[in-house]
Amino acid sequence: MTTTGPTVFVVDDNPAVRRSLQVLMQSAGLDVETFDSSQDFLAAYDSRRAGCLVLDMRLRGEDGLDLLDKLRGRTASLPVIVLTAHGTVPTSVRALKAGAVDFLEKPARPATLLARIRDALELSQRQRDAESARAAVEQRAARLTSRERQVARLLLAGKRSKEIAAALGTSVRTVEGYRGRILEKMQVPSTAAFVALLVRTHVVLRT
Repeated sequence: MTTTGPTVFVVDDNPAVRRSLQVLMQSAGLDVETFDSSQDFLAAYDSRRAGCLVLDMRLRGEDGLDLLDKLRGRTASLPVIVLTAHGTVPTSVRALKAGAVDFLEKPARPATLLARIRDALELSQRQRDAESARAAVEQRAARLTSRERQVARLLLAGKRSKEIAAALGTSVRTVEGYRGRILEKMQVPSTAAFVALLVRTHVVLRT
C-alpha cells in the first residue's frame, strides 16, 4: 500500500482484532496497515514513513516489548501505543521505559483509542519536523571551517570578540570577520539567534 500521509500500523495476531481496528481507523479517515507478527511488520516498515504503531503486547510466540527494543535499535521515531488484555503496573512501566508513548487495556473504547492515536500522530509530526530542522542546521554547520568552528564555540560560551581575539591570538577585527561569516553560513541575523538556533535544534559543533 502506497500512501503519502501518516499511517497507523497495527500489529496484532488476532485476525478479528486486526479487522476491527482496521475498520475503526478507516472510518475515522486514517490510513492503516495491519500485521500479524512483529517480523512481518519489521520486514515491511520503512523508518522514513510517518505514523504511529498500535501494538498488542502478547503476540503468538513473541513479546511486544521485543519489537519496541528492535525499533529503538533502528532509531525509529515511531510513537507506539501498547494494547494488552493482561495489563499490570510492572508491564506498563516496562512498556513505557521501552519507548511506548501510551498503554491501554483491551478492549479500549474506540473514542479513547482514536484520541490517543491522533495524539501519537501529532507527536510523530512534531518529531519529524524537529529532525528535519536539526538536519538542516547540521548541514549548514558542516560548511564552517575549522577556525570558524573555534570562534563559534567561543561565541556559544558567551565570549566577547575581544576575549576570543585574546584566546586565539588574533585581532578583534579578524574575529568579527569570522563572526560575520559564521552568521552568514548559519543563516541567522545575530549571535543571539545563532546560539538560540543550536540550543533549539540540539546541534553540537564538532571539532
